[in-house]
Amino acid sequence: MLSATWNFLKRHKRKFIFAGAFAGGSVYLLGKFAQRKFREIQEKEAAEYIAQARRQFHFESNQRTCNMTVLSMLPTLRETIIQHLNSESLTMLLRNKPANKLEIWEDLKIISFTRSIVAVYSTCMLVVLLRIQLNIIGGYLYLDNSISKNGSSPQAPPEVQQQYLSSIQHLLGDGLAESECAVCCLSLHRVSLKQSLSLHDLEKYIHQIRTHVEEGFRGPMPKPLSWYMMPDEETTLASQACGLTEKDAATIKLLNETRDMLESPDFKTVLNTCLRRGFSRFLDNMAEFFRPSPVDSLHPSTPNSLSHVCLPLAKIIPIVNGQIHSICSEIPSHFVQDLLMIEQVKEFAANVYEAFSHPHELQK
Repeated sequence: MLSATWNFLKRHKRKFIFAGAFAGGSVYLLGKFAQRKFREIQEKEAAEYIAQARRQFHFESNQRTCNMTVLSMLPTLRETIIQHLNSESLTMLLRNKPANKLEIWEDLKIISFTRSIVAVYSTCMLVVLLRIQLNIIGGYLYLDNSISKNGSSPQAPPEVQQQYLSSIQHLLGDGLAESECAVCCLSLHRVSLKQSLSLHDLEKYIHQIRTHVEEGFRGPMPKPLSWYMMPDEETTLASQACGLTEKDAATIKLLNETRDMLESPDFKTVLNTCLRRGFSRFLDNMAEFFRPSPVDSLHPSTPNSLSHVCLPLAKIIPIVNGQIHSICSEIPSHFVQDLLMIEQVKEFAANVYEAFSHPHELQK
């Protein structure tokens, strides 16, 4: 048996040598192929990791820019509101003890509440709108930097960025004026200056004003809150009626993409969250002035609770009037910090950036 096997091997020795060489070469080539594929996978994963890390770094840098831009624009917003709703001139008149003092106090009541409530609305809108605009721009800039080696023209050149970001002037101009008209503190018109209000009463009146504004009771065609933040598409096109350049077309594309974001359910959720936090902080600031006095706190028969402390409306007006300096403060106050640190705002900003920093997302 063994001799037969040995004879068989001798007769087919050359075939076995060739088969062994072929098998060995195949194994070698397969090994090399596997090594190359493994290296390619490693390089691809490393490139994806680096790209993701670069995108994350760019995103975080962009968010810091958003925060600084909000803070830098708050003085302009504050001065614009004060200019539109000038309570200081009424205060000066009251110091001279005029004959129509009661009439001036009534005007001061409406202006003081209106400008503080408008300040809450416009600050919240500014925070969310700039998050959208700067993350759209940030996403396009990331793409432009990524594909610049291919010789493609940039999607957001500096001139287009400047044109696009200047649309924020609508919020500081026509949008602000319209929001002032919408607020106008209608629910406080009939409240007497001598009437005492608790913090709960104040919260109730503010809720009535918010309902009036946010449910769009402004005539037969209710306006959403986003209307105060950007001009409608027809207005934008009318301003470009003389002829659209390539840069104008790129700007209008960015504006339309922003409008799409403003109409999304996510935007409405984020803005409502900001407004809830903003008005809550406003009432917290007011609560500091509704605390029981030390004498009342020591008296056993006096309820030691904010809800039981009442102040005449005439004393509340100056407190409300001064809140704008806390709300629209460029020095990071609790009010602004609360808005900037809301988790939903961060997540929304990340989603906007993600959508505009991936080519396949833009194609959708």
